[in-house]
Amino acid sequence: MGDTLEFSDIYQEVKGSWNDGRLRFSKQNVVYKSSKTGKVDSIQAGELTLAQWRRVCLGHGIKLGTSSGHVYKYDGFRDTDFEKISEFFKANYKVELTEKDMCVKGWNWGTAKFSGPLLSFEVNDSTAFEVPLSNVSQCATGKNEVTLEFHQNDDTEVSLMEVRFYVPPSQSDERQDPVEAFAENVLSKADVIQATGDAVCIFKELQCLTPRGRYDIRIYPTFLHLHGKTFDYKIPYTTVLRLFLLPHKDQRQMFFVISLDPPIKQGQTRYHFLILLFSKEEDLTLTLNMSEEDVERRFEGKLSKNMSGSLYEMVSRVMKALVNRKITVPGNFQGHSGAQCITCSYKASSGLLYPLERGFIYVHKPPVHLRFEEISCVNFARGTTTTRSFDFEIETKQGNQYTFSSIEREEYGKLFDFVNAKKLNIKNRGFKEKKGMKGKIDEYSDSDDDQHDAYLERMKAEGKIREEGNDSEESDGESDESFNPGEEDDDIAEEYDSNASASDSSEDGDDSDDASEKKKAKKPKVVKEKKERKPRKEKKQKETGGPKRPMSAYMLWLNSSRERIKSENPGISITEISKKAGEMWRQLGKDEKEEWDTKAGEAKRNYEKAKQEFKESGGGATSSSKKESRKSGGKKEEKKRKSASADKDRERGGGNDSFKSKEFIETSESSSDSDHKSKSKRKKKESDEEEEEAVSTPASSEEESD
Repeated sequence: MGDTLEFSDIYQEVKGSWNDGRLRFSKQNVVYKSSKTGKVDSIQAGELTLAQWRRVCLGHGIKLGTSSGHVYKYDGFRDTDFEKISEFFKANYKVELTEKDMCVKGWNWGTAKFSGPLLSFEVNDSTAFEVPLSNVSQCATGKNEVTLEFHQNDDTEVSLMEVRFYVPPSQSDERQDPVEAFAENVLSKADVIQATGDAVCIFKELQCLTPRGRYDIRIYPTFLHLHGKTFDYKIPYTTVLRLFLLPHKDQRQMFFVISLDPPIKQGQTRYHFLILLFSKEEDLTLTLNMSEEDVERRFEGKLSKNMSGSLYEMVSRVMKALVNRKITVPGNFQGHSGAQCITCSYKASSGLLYPLERGFIYVHKPPVHLRFEEISCVNFARGTTTTRSFDFEIETKQGNQYTFSSIEREEYGKLFDFVNAKKLNIKNRGFKEKKGMKGKIDEYSDSDDDQHDAYLERMKAEGKIREEGNDSEESDGESDESFNPGEEDDDIAEEYDSNASASDSSEDGDDSDDASEKKKAKKPKVVKEKKERKPRKEKKQKETGGPKRPMSAYMLWLNSSRERIKSENPGISITEISKKAGEMWRQLGKDEKEEWDTKAGEAKRNYEKAKQEFKESGGGATSSSKKESRKSGGKKEEKKRKSASADKDRERGGGNDSFKSKEFIETSESSSDSDHKSKSKRKKKESDEEEEEAVSTPASSEEESD
């Protein structure tokens, strides 16, 4: 038998809905944590007085009772779990786990018993059903009836609205009406908000963002009363999950956030968060409406009768003492501007995202709180409109996705380091996510400075391109100089006209003439546009024959490791090689990277030395003149080549005029003679290939003419 017993998928009934979570039995306590809300129920081992094993709708369940009168019920156990849980309870808690049968007869008459916070309806000493009195919102009495109304839960498909009990008149005791006695027992434990007595303190005209408006907040011992011009809200302290105190980015205001479950309602609107906005400059002197003895006995030194300080400090201090919950503040995160939050947008509304020690919270419209334990993965995505911002996406284990957009690019490094330190899965990290990211997160959390991040490298590269834009402009200038649109347009027009004259169809010729006229009409526009780009020729010419620029440490390492990566990953593509290399470079230690940094520095020094020697020797001075002569010579040769190719095309295309069929030659001897003369002249000028092609026709024509 171990020191602890743990069970997953254990359910707890909350106002008609089943919330799953994890249950752990240890020697010191019993702990249950809800997966939905993250709320933790802790029961000390010395407080346990009752333990029952019962057959319920979700398998088997355990009912635990404490010495303070609280009752906890957990369902979802298997039949085989009874023995080991019973032995654990006997050995560690000194409490026997007893089996309790439920009545399933379906009778609707029996005995109503009040035991602590439960109303138990029993038939023949067996429990038929139990009603938690904390779920009762109202109790009404009639002549012989008591009607119980219940709080509604939005998460349930079917809700129990009310239950009516018929209480027969009693003959034995006439002093007390049994209906009134029944109602008093219910109201003593029910969650019925009654504004009886005076408020502990009142805060006037506080600015509230959710729900929007200015409200007077009246603090009662068991609930919070928001009184506004239009609406009133009564919030029991039992519905408060968490308290947050968040500094605004301007450092002049403070947010005080109250998380509620179930939320407060106004029509069809649900408010899961109550957000108050305070100015740091507002001060307040507060006097509690209680005697000093009562304050000391009730709050045990957390509050005093007379207090003074900032308004937000007074409100948060009073709420912390009454709700008995810790106040969550931002952790060690600091953004690019030094603030503890990040400006972003969520659902078309701008707000602030606060990275906390155990989650994220976004304020204020709509407020969102995400715990780390319910986050499946996060994703850093490029912004859709501009490269100056990026999106931060969070995906939960339930499949919901939250996208916080328009985050400044400078916040990327800080946010990435925070997410990495909290060991959250990063979706677009690459291979590590697929091969078990969780096991490798520790390796990267301690070396944030040396990480090779693709997005940061891309941003740095874009900055270098803007600073060193002259080199790219020089290469563009060379390509523009070697391209002369006027000459090429003339050549194209000549070839087009020659092809058009060789056409047999007059209609095609007309169409081609029209097309050539359209081409000529468009020519001046094209030439004018190109002439505007001529000033680029005056830019500084790129030096030729000089030393090559040195490579960075990463490129030196990549060149030496490329073959090894290919051998270790056969069939890997070029893009995958670069991804794999980036991951391997990121994993290198400082000592290994220093070796390549040294090599890169040495290469850079050699480059500077070689460049200086090249300039001293006069290198690059005559490169422009050589380039101009090479261009002029190249243009002449290109023109000769084009004219020669045009002649060849005419000869090949015009071969129809010189070639004659056998029937045509028999009737026309003169044409064959002229063909023979033209062919003999052409023999001397053409190459060997064209000679063989031309000799075949004169031979046949000579035989026929003889």
